[in-house]
Amino acid sequence: MFPYDSALLSAVEPPPQSIEDVVRILQAIEAACSDNDGLKWFNWLYLQVTKAVQARVESKGFDDPVWVAALDVKFARFYFSAIQSSLAGAITPGCWQAVFDQRNQPAIARIQFAFAGMNAHINHDLPQAIVDMCQDSAPRHDSTQYNDYTALNATLDSLVEAAKKILNVRLPGDALPPVSNLDDTLAAWSIAAAREGAWNNAELLFHLKDAPPISSAFLVTLDGFTALASKTLLVPVP
Repeated sequence: MFPYDSALLSAVEPPPQSIEDVVRILQAIEAACSDNDGLKWFNWLYLQVTKAVQARVESKGFDDPVWVAALDVKFARFYFSAIQSSLAGAITPGCWQAVFDQRNQPAIARIQFAFAGMNAHINHDLPQAIVDMCQDSAPRHDSTQYNDYTALNATLDSLVEAAKKILNVRLPGDALPPVSNLDDTLAAWSIAAAREGAWNNAELLFHLKDAPPISSAFLVTLDGFTALASKTLLVPVP
């Protein structure tokens, strides 16, 4: 779709092993993408989030910073894997393909791409990343890890609110109409609610580990609902 897609494939090919690797890959994606590529604007927001997590981990701002750092890396791998599979023409989660299919649509706002990417990454990828972190026991709400997980919500909310102002233009950068349904669409999507739903789905997925057919069916359904939300978030602004 874009002449630099091969560079994106190269950037995401080696899986990250640390938050530093995640930041480096996100920066490589940002440097490669043009402003007319919707992927750039989700990636831009994700880079801000990852830098905030990195700073808090390094300042020992979590009770279990090792766990938070490891989750950050596992989580990012899902995004990089989706880029890799889509650009290689392989099977890709529908929630991500909905974003990739619209990357060059000028009527869509940059903030819409940022939100659609967050929707795919949090609602579909995050439950699986949390389960990947749980080897012996299920994720629990009464845990240090959950407290660290939710402690990020305020920071994420502030970054999202800033992004709403910075990215409130169409993909090429021209102004949106002064009145549209976009504000209502974005207001209906809550990052805190999405992350709570992701944790709840992780608890369910963990208990389905011994029933692979049911677990697979659940993930297919989850992808379907998440893809529908991504498509709703990406309806062009008239």
